[in-house]
Amino acid sequence: MAMTAVVTAAVGTIAVTLDRDPERPIPQRGSRGDSVGPSAARRPHTVHVTRLLGRSLQRRAIRVTETGLPGRRAILVVGCIHGNEPAGIAVARDLITDPAPTRVLLWVVPSLNPDGVVAGTRQNAHGVDLNRNFPWRWRDIGRPGDLYYSGSHALSEPESQMARRLIARQRPYVSIWFHQQEDVVDQSGGAIEIERRYAFLTHMRLTRLPRYPGSAAGWQDHAFPRTTAFVVELPTGSLSPHGVERFSDAILRLLG
Repeated sequence: MAMTAVVTAAVGTIAVTLDRDPERPIPQRGSRGDSVGPSAARRPHTVHVTRLLGRSLQRRAIRVTETGLPGRRAILVVGCIHGNEPAGIAVARDLITDPAPTRVLLWVVPSLNPDGVVAGTRQNAHGVDLNRNFPWRWRDIGRPGDLYYSGSHALSEPESQMARRLIARQRPYVSIWFHQQEDVVDQSGGAIEIERRYAFLTHMRLTRLPRYPGSAAGWQDHAFPRTTAFVVELPTGSLSPHGVERFSDAILRLLG
């Protein structure tokens, strides 16, 4: 299936149709009509590409957008994993709609649980808490529909499988998983200086929340020890436009 990608380069924004492997990089080629002088050639060539990761149990699209400067340290942002905690989706969408950054490379998944968002439930359509479904210290918890039901086995759900494949392939240097309602940055087990910096940039309190089995951030920090994954617990309710900018701008400044 053909895919449309947008690449922001020194010469402007170029629409590209991809009918090959979407994981292959988009070639940066000029033509005789291009007017790229020496100074333009030295400008960073950013990328802005949206790909389909897969589909949820109810066949809703789950997409990831790669935006920023290839070769820079990558930050993964997941706006929502619990369907009744959707405030981070606005932060993710703001990152996608803003101009591509030149200091980092972002991988942005607005929602890993679109079925739960539509239903207003923490769990996915199988009644699984996706943040109890990752392999690190997974254990059998509850039954379908229970608040913390962990699934029949680790990575039993297509949504958590998609996240695992993306993370294993891209190895983001930093991953941020948005939740609600605690209004804190969690000391999740990665590099505390990165967690502390994000808390400082967003004027939030850094604290250590309880560790739960099968969490996405816990799995990442265990499986990829030279990277940092952490949880940001946004406040209750929807974010104001100013709040959205505060959390998204801090992501762009995090590794600057």
